[in-house]
Amino acid sequence: MRDRRAGMAFIFVTLLIDVLGFGLIIPVLPRLVTTLTGGSLSSGARLYGLLLSCYGLMQFLFAPVLGSLSDHYGRRPVLLLSVFFSGVDYVIMALAPAIGWLFLGRILSGIAGASFTTANAYIADVSPPEKRAQNFGMIGAAFGIGFIIGPAVGGILGTISPRAPFWAAAAMSFINTLYGLFVLPESLPRDQRRRFSFITANPIGALKILSRYPWVLLLAGSIALQALAQQAVQSTWVLYTAYRFRWTELGNGMSLALLGLASIVVQVGLIKMLVARLGESKTMLWGLLFSFIGFVGFALASRSWMMIAVMLVWTLSFVVGPTTQSLVSRQFGNDEQGASQGALTSIQSLTGIVGPVVAAWVFGYFTSRNAPIHLPGAAFMLGAILVAFSAIMAGAALRRRSAALRAV
Repeated sequence: MRDRRAGMAFIFVTLLIDVLGFGLIIPVLPRLVTTLTGGSLSSGARLYGLLLSCYGLMQFLFAPVLGSLSDHYGRRPVLLLSVFFSGVDYVIMALAPAIGWLFLGRILSGIAGASFTTANAYIADVSPPEKRAQNFGMIGAAFGIGFIIGPAVGGILGTISPRAPFWAAAAMSFINTLYGLFVLPESLPRDQRRRFSFITANPIGALKILSRYPWVLLLAGSIALQALAQQAVQSTWVLYTAYRFRWTELGNGMSLALLGLASIVVQVGLIKMLVARLGESKTMLWGLLFSFIGFVGFALASRSWMMIAVMLVWTLSFVVGPTTQSLVSRQFGNDEQGASQGALTSIQSLTGIVGPVVAAWVFGYFTSRNAPIHLPGAAFMLGAILVAFSAIMAGAALRRRSAALRAV
């Protein structure tokens, strides 16, 4: 029990540092890009977008690799190496003399960031089935805390130097590596490991492990649509609120901090109560309903206070991720948790490559003079449509799951 708690504490700290590191560099990365290129903010913004897509692409490609490696060698070595190379990435970016070095850093960061797969597998290893949804919610809590603290601290350090936040992120990663060396126990016994396979170590082949169970594949599709919908908020929130309500940087920063705080409340406290009362399946479906209501509300909001009110409703959708991950994890043994979680991470990473481009284009088009109708919230409406299809797929997946359980 003590080893389990120590392992979970390390996982939480690792995920928190990953998000904190990203949050630290958000305020200064565009400035560093323009400094290195000597170009305008417009051209720098395009390169900034490519850097983000590069990170997502690496996560998509390497999440199954790290998952399969952890199924073969164990979770501990993969996690520790991932945390260490995250620190190396930040050092490279802190010292970068040219823009190419920033891309190298983001490539390494994307590969190391795929450790979320191994972290998910670790959680599945050490969590009893009835507590998996609650423990997967810890990931969302780490995101919430990281996005409250990270950008604020990054902004303060950025006043010293645009490279200072990178050094801070590197220091946190290296300290966490040392911490893990002493406290992180292995969660996957040797007799439950399996051979490394290139079939499940690539993003396309990894889907085969999900396709063994039709209901799991359907649920994976639901996860993909929900994650793609969420890109509308991540990619256009600042654009939308500045365009429609004239929110300043401070206003947006405060609203996103509130979003992070609300996500912590939902994924640490509320999800435990909902799963205990409703079960994982019903909690997931209710979360999708709140997601749909939230997206429609964002699109139709006509006052600033409406955005905040709708946001608090929309955060209830954060129960969807942990409950779906828990449902999928129940279908696989310990020797396949890395591969199955790697497949899910790859699917979500793919939406991080495509989603920002689509959401930004939709926002730009429906606020332009050429648009057939003027609809600044079009990206949110698209999100609502995607969530509706996600709910349909989730319902079909749960019906197939019930039928499969009755047939056993």
